[in-house]
Amino acid sequence: MRTIRILLIPALIGLTVFACKEPVDYTQAITDGKYFHQAQNRVTEVIIHDIFSPPVAARIYSYTSLAAYEVAAATDPANYASLMGQLNGSEPLNLTVPENIYPPLASLAAYYHVGTAMIFSEEMMNEHRDKVFAELKEKGIPEDVFEASVKFGQEVGEKIKDYFKKDNYHQSRSFPKYTVVNDPATWQPTPPAYMEAVEPHWNKIRTFALDSAAQFKAGPPPAFSTDPNSEFYKIAKEVYDAKQNMTDEQKAIAMFWDCNPYKMNVKGHVMFAEKKITPGGHWMGIASIASAAAGKDWKGTVEAFALTAISLNEAFISCWDEKYRTKLIRPETYINQHIDEEWVPLLQTPPFPEHTSGHSVASTAAAYTLTQLFGDELHIVDSTEVAYGLPVREFDGFTEMAKEAAISRFYGGIHYMPAITEGSVQGKQVGELIWQKISTKPKQVAMKK
Repeated sequence: MRTIRILLIPALIGLTVFACKEPVDYTQAITDGKYFHQAQNRVTEVIIHDIFSPPVAARIYSYTSLAAYEVAAATDPANYASLMGQLNGSEPLNLTVPENIYPPLASLAAYYHVGTAMIFSEEMMNEHRDKVFAELKEKGIPEDVFEASVKFGQEVGEKIKDYFKKDNYHQSRSFPKYTVVNDPATWQPTPPAYMEAVEPHWNKIRTFALDSAAQFKAGPPPAFSTDPNSEFYKIAKEVYDAKQNMTDEQKAIAMFWDCNPYKMNVKGHVMFAEKKITPGGHWMGIASIASAAAGKDWKGTVEAFALTAISLNEAFISCWDEKYRTKLIRPETYINQHIDEEWVPLLQTPPFPEHTSGHSVASTAAAYTLTQLFGDELHIVDSTEVAYGLPVREFDGFTEMAKEAAISRFYGGIHYMPAITEGSVQGKQVGELIWQKISTKPKQVAMKK
């Protein structure tokens, strides 16, 4: 009998433990935006790794975020309106949502599906997706629910892929390169790499909300002149003098908002690239920080991502249209030719024309959207650049951030003031238009109709 008792006791204990085990509530696996923050961070890492330009990066953020958002809209139509059918060239998705899906997982799957289709280093995205999915499976999501959710997310992702394939991006890859002209007022490649002009045909990319790339033409810069008494010479001298009298705080501001994915370093006979985040990547990081600070759930997070990314995308299309219409000479070139041939800006000049400032347009548009979402009194501790060796900076509102981002380009020596002031106006016009033309709120959509 002793032998029998020894065998039965563990069996009874096992049965008791099994009987008392609480079922796992997998619906709590994803509640806030944590996994979407992680997915976006990986997209940013890949954008840096693959060295995508600022306009292209904004396009990538837009469609990946849109895919995630469309799942939120499809699974919670009472609170979120689909953007498909509102955006230029889009049609309603007409989705049938399966009953046995876990919506936040489907949304995450859509994000990864589209993100992987838009970059070069697919293995980096797949590795991150697989790690996240394995972690979520450990949280008890049933296998049939998991598979159905991923399948639905990929179905939405395929529809967004069909949409982005028609935005003229792929066709633009074969458009002719920019030709430098023999005109002293126009842009020329700058040292140290003397790179060719980036995305001279970006105004041909389909917009989401703008009627056309040229809808908001910025005020022009002063007429080009080399006369020391001219207005143009004065704005160039202003840039030159700013560096000569640079304060530590101004230098810190310039470095914090540098966001130049094309920075080249020269040591002796060796030249090597220093990979950095794009301006759009910085603002998507801010959207992530703001969503977390405001306690947004996963749906509120992907809404913020989608609207911020769309604002950035439209801003770059509008700005690039202006850049390649005016084709204005950069301060570095002008100052070297007419003021001081040894002068170099604090920041490295990006490889595209001067007017308007991309940071000014994009930052103002993104800040406008974030202000509509969160108000302009949210205290933001911006740690976006910590991963790239820079400290945090704190701000009381998005408008303050946008103003600092804009003026940073003047401190960095890469823009005249008119590019900043006119760019900020242009960015606000873009932001305002987006909020007039599209809405994530069902009641507002109904009222417009």
